Amino acid sequence: MGNYVQSNLIAGEQVVYQTRIHPIVFLPAAGMVLVGIGLGVALSPPGGLAVLVMGAAMAIGAWIRQWASEFAVTNRRVIVKVGLISRRTIEINMSKVESVEVNQDIFARLFNYGTIVVIGTGGTKEPFDLIADPLAFRRAVQSQQA
Repeated sequence: MGNYVQSNLIAGEQVVYQTRIHPIVFLPAAGMVLVGIGLGVALSPPGGLAVLVMGAAMAIGAWIRQWASEFAVTNRRVIVKVGLISRRTIEINMSKVESVEVNQDIFARLFNYGTIVVIGTGGTKEPFDLIADPLAFRRAVQSQQA
């Protein structure tokens, strides 16, 4: 996992649960690479090569997104960091978290990923997409609130 969560823990704080972006984020890139290979075999290598390069670029983008995202529940806070160059962070004290909403369609349920929406006091809603095992994230928050 990344370094943001560990470097921003306060005295006495311990990570209870940590997750990341689900590997499903690579699916569009994999599809593009397969199309590029198919075009290269069926038509001509130059046409397929361009699509293959686009698929590789998409895969690099997906890897950066996965690598630069951290989602953690500690005994005191919910900590989320997404982004590499343009960074978005949220750190909500456990006492200020009202609930964690989980949204999953059938495909997401089959592959165990989804969107979490951290709902804080005052109605603030912070959605985060493509989280691996979002139900475990919610259970970790609930266990720290009890």
